[in-house]
Amino acid sequence: WEGYMISFNGTKGRLEHNIVEQTHSSGTNQAQATNDSVFTRIIPLRGSAKKITPAEGQDGNGSGDPVMLDAIFQDPRLDILQRASDERDGANATLVGVAANESFVSRKTVFINDLIKGRTRPALTPMPSRSDPVPMPKK
Repeated sequence: WEGYMISFNGTKGRLEHNIVEQTHSSGTNQAQATNDSVFTRIIPLRGSAKKITPAEGQDGNGSGDPVMLDAIFQDPRLDILQRASDERDGANATLVGVAANESFVSRKTVFINDLIKGRTRPALTPMPSRSDPVPMPKK
C-alpha cells in the first residue's frame, strides 16, 4: 500500500485528505491512483461534511518540483499561500530540537531564549480570529 491520510482539526472544523497511490496483493498491482483514490473533504464545526477538489499541479515529480523550485527561487512576496520561510525560521526550528535534547539530558525545562542571545520573535503570518472568515488563496 502506498499513499497517506492526513487530518487537521481547527477552531472552525476539520480537513481530511486521503490518497492511495497504489496497492499490491500477491505481487500484482490491484489499483493505481484514480479519482476515487484521492479524497478531500471539509467538515465544518457545526455543519455537514463536503467533498472538495483541491488544485493539482501538472509537471515534475508528482507536481512537487515546480512548486519547490518556485518556493526556493521566487520572490517570497508572491507566495499566495504564505508558506515562505527564511534562514531564521530554519534556525528557530533547529533550536526547538536543541532545547528538547538538552531537556532530555538535564531533565529540566529548557527555554530557547536561554540558548541564544539576541533572538527576536519570528515574523508570523497574520492569522484570522475565531470570528473572521478564513482567507483563501487567490488564483
